[in-house]
Amino acid sequence: MLRVGDLVNLALDCLFPKQCVGCGRVGSFICPECAAHLPCLLPPICPRCGQPQASGILCPTCAGRTSSVLAIRSAFRFEGTIRAAIHELKYRNVRALAPTLADYVTPLVHEVEYDPELVLPVPMHKSRLRKRGYNQAALLAISIGQSLALPVCTDVLTRIKAGPSQVMSGSGEARWSSVQGAYLCTNATVSDKRVLLVDDVCTTGATIEACGGALRAAGAAEVVAVTVAREV
Repeated sequence: MLRVGDLVNLALDCLFPKQCVGCGRVGSFICPECAAHLPCLLPPICPRCGQPQASGILCPTCAGRTSSVLAIRSAFRFEGTIRAAIHELKYRNVRALAPTLADYVTPLVHEVEYDPELVLPVPMHKSRLRKRGYNQAALLAISIGQSLALPVCTDVLTRIKAGPSQVMSGSGEARWSSVQGAYLCTNATVSDKRVLLVDDVCTTGATIEACGGALRAAGAAEVVAVTVAREV
């Protein structure tokens, strides 16, 4: 028997049929043909930041500094069909894309052999959230949490300092500087918990590191981050 939610989805599919973001074919957001050519981010990678690393050991950047995040994993390189899909989700209000993209991200948690207790999205500053109307990272986190049967907390971590988006922040140094002190967690929910942090794109890792620092300062036991894509 169809549930109410299934009937709603069926009606929406009839009124607004899904189109592949890669080729425009009707039927799904990423058709089988385009899915077969997605820009997967494959090993060898740095075991901490997830950047391609021929040796498969810590990259020079990670070897030279401590981190509040155990590991960052991304399903794809930020290009091609995946770049188009994230653009649709993030800027074109195609929120229904979130579960499709989340399905590619969830397996990363098992690959890194991590057993999280909470799922948290990277938050947006309230001014940007008002302008966009939704946080794409929260939509992804909700779908991932459902797949993993884990609680999703969307109000535990807060962005308290506004700033440019990471893609508009210029150099790597500017991106790291722009997120210093930008996030705050005062909620005891994360205390002694293994946290899974979710975002759409990892650019330099600065945002994830800043969020991880805020979570660890609030007592989180461990933080691992997953994203749909990574700029390489």
